[in-house]
Amino acid sequence: MGSSFNEQFDQHGAWRREFAEQLKQLSDWLTTHELMDVAVREQLQRIEAQVRTDRVMVAFVAEFSRGKSELINAIFFANYGRRIMPASAGRTTMCPTELGYEPNSRPSLRLLPIETRLQSQGLEEWRLRSDQWVEISLDIHDADQIAKAVEKVAQIKRVTVAEAKALGFWHDELPDENPVADAQGLVEVPMWRHALINVPHPLLKQGLVILDTPGLNAVGAEPELTVNLIPQAHAVVFILGADTGVTRSDLSIWREHLAISKEAMDSRLVVLNKIDTLWDTLNTSEQVDAQLLRQRTTSADMLGVSLDKVVPVSAQKGLVAKITRDDVLLRVSGLPALEETLSQGIMGRRRSILRSVVTSGVTNLRSEAGRVINIRRRDLDDQAAELRSLRGKNASVIQSMRLRIEQEQREFDVSGAKIQAVRSVHLKLLRSVFDLLGATSLKAELATLSQILQQRGLKLGVRKVYAETFDRLRSMLVRAQAGGVEIHAMLDGTFRQLNAEFGFSLQVTAPPQLNHFIEDLNQIEQSHVQYLGVGNALKLAQPEFSERLVRALGMRLRAVFESASNDLELWSRSGTSQLDAQLRERRRSFARRIEAVDRIQQAAGGLIERIAEIEHQENELNELERRLHELTARLIFLPDGEHAPLLDDIQFA
Repeated sequence: MGSSFNEQFDQHGAWRREFAEQLKQLSDWLTTHELMDVAVREQLQRIEAQVRTDRVMVAFVAEFSRGKSELINAIFFANYGRRIMPASAGRTTMCPTELGYEPNSRPSLRLLPIETRLQSQGLEEWRLRSDQWVEISLDIHDADQIAKAVEKVAQIKRVTVAEAKALGFWHDELPDENPVADAQGLVEVPMWRHALINVPHPLLKQGLVILDTPGLNAVGAEPELTVNLIPQAHAVVFILGADTGVTRSDLSIWREHLAISKEAMDSRLVVLNKIDTLWDTLNTSEQVDAQLLRQRTTSADMLGVSLDKVVPVSAQKGLVAKITRDDVLLRVSGLPALEETLSQGIMGRRRSILRSVVTSGVTNLRSEAGRVINIRRRDLDDQAAELRSLRGKNASVIQSMRLRIEQEQREFDVSGAKIQAVRSVHLKLLRSVFDLLGATSLKAELATLSQILQQRGLKLGVRKVYAETFDRLRSMLVRAQAGGVEIHAMLDGTFRQLNAEFGFSLQVTAPPQLNHFIEDLNQIEQSHVQYLGVGNALKLAQPEFSERLVRALGMRLRAVFESASNDLELWSRSGTSQLDAQLRERRRSFARRIEAVDRIQQAAGGLIERIAEIEHQENELNELERRLHELTARLIFLPDGEHAPLLDDIQFA
């Protein structure tokens, strides 16, 4: 059997740390040899940030009493020797709970009061208001204290029906979804809207984020959870009960929140939990296996997934087996098989994505640094040819050459006005693209949809407005792409002219493709459109719910457009930084040429000495280029955590 999820994640974390350290040393080497221009620095910073801060979110989704919290305990927290997430009978996790690690914050449980739903701010905005959260410190050396504190995510409060309605937990038109009122007419609702647990667990420290979600009623009442958090998870584990199979509420969660697109299905895994309920001493093991296979097959058919995506597990037995070190019980619990499926699916995808990012980024970095080396080599070649032409010449010829170099320098300085004009046109075109992708444009495009969603009563025609809005949003990205192409054409023509006039080697790369951002819009549209159907029409009629929906949608879209804008800005800077680098090197070249002529005038042996210096510098440049390729190749071909070379094997000059 392959590595468990924990072991695979450990290897992934070790690879990330190793890579980040190598990247830092490469950065130091580039700085030492003055190869760190603006474009190279930005490439380094982006690669390092993506690798060092890479996070993997795994969302656990289920209806109540499916053993979801117990499964989290079994996979991630068995080393504590006890349950950390509350997993008693009945309802446990009442509010969405994120487990992660923030090194700059102390270990704690932070709880957002449910009353914040009465205000318009979304979850992302509340995250920035730490004073509105109830914070409980956690003692990382005391598992019992942590577990007792975390029990608060299961807290409930009793409120009137009117209060429950205002909070989004009661709908007169949907009596089957409403909580049961007690003798006093009060109903139970979660005490907290959201929980954040910050602990230095080894996996969390390496970038794992666990999202534990409550049941159907709570999930549907928090649009930001289903529109933002769950769709952005790298993997979603959907838990069923082996004793119940796929119930009506299970199917509702799956269809409305998880099976929203074909692409989303690739990251979905179904766990058939509580298989120990099928273990029966009156049945043979073959009969139990046959019954389990029928449950898996039926579940796979109802959910529309392949049979291998339905993994049978007993989370409770798996947890007990890990704590008691019972290898036989652990094997029959099915937990190792689930962990292997998780590790291969999640970590395999993450490594593939990161490898692609790293290869592209380091290749561009090598190209930018190599371009600076080539500029220096060409200037040295020109100087060498210039100096060799002075052999046997008298002082007047040498003085004439000095005057010619000064004249070239003055003509070059005059070109500054032309280059400034190029910058002005470039910035004007770029500003129009940024305006197109900016918050003001986005807000204007969402205005009609926001208005119709926030009207009281049934939202007639909302699906049409919604589709038209996303068509316009996609059009904005297409126009931004066209703007990038226009900037590319302008820079390409200008760079060709400057190359011809001044011997530069400027080359503008093609603008970034924004197709994947259009695909992001398609996924957001799919994850959001569920709320516009007949089944949610009554819920959508509530202005409070509609407002939360609009804000959740706006924040998600803003993140997409900001990312597209950032990609275009980084590409744009790479072009202008080339120009800056070559201008800087050309000015240095003029200074070195004048200095060489002055030294030749002052000493008879200066010419031979200077030519020898240039030949030595050319050899140094060849060595720099060799080292650049060697160091970047080690980063590009670093395959994964299992095969990462040791830092001791890499010698940085």
